Amino acid sequence: MLDFLYQDSWGAFSVMLFFQIPFLVVFLYIVYRKSFVEPEPSATDQRKLSRLDGLWIALVVILFVGFNFLSLDYMPPISSAQSAATHKNIQDVEVKAESWSYELSAEKFEVGRPVRFSAKSADTMHSFALYHPDGRLLFTMMLMPGLETPASLIHTFTEPGTYKIRCLEYCGAAHHEMSDELVVTESKQ
Repeated sequence: MLDFLYQDSWGAFSVMLFFQIPFLVVFLYIVYRKSFVEPEPSATDQRKLSRLDGLWIALVVILFVGFNFLSLDYMPPISSAQSAATHKNIQDVEVKAESWSYELSAEKFEVGRPVRFSAKSADTMHSFALYHPDGRLLFTMMLMPGLETPASLIHTFTEPGTYKIRCLEYCGAAHHEMSDELVVTESKQ
């Protein structure tokens, strides 16, 4: 259930609706009541309104914090740290981005084996965005020139196929041609 919410665009849309629709219903209810049912100034005690406002805000904060707390495991830095702590057989891949290409130390990977992508930019701002064979964006890293330590992320492939790499940061005249591919095969074990 949580995978659907945090790794799929329809899940994100569902969460957005979950937050937006109650607000819209309450807003329309208040507008309707003030326009047609009770158009005169309210006779409601201000303390009662303050309590209702407090409950409403508390509900919103609890839901917002709850959804964000549940999403922590899906954040790339957190999932990378968990992978590094639990897996010993991580494949390290050095990535160098420069106008308008990627240079990878390996381009073939196995399903189920974690891969640590350590990427640097040699010349200007680039990004390293990895796409699933069905077109979904799996992750992206911003690559800034001049940094001593590379951007690093651990990803475990779950399906075989040809994965696309694209630059999502405009990097010059041939930016649209800056891409590469990775091949992921079934595990040999």
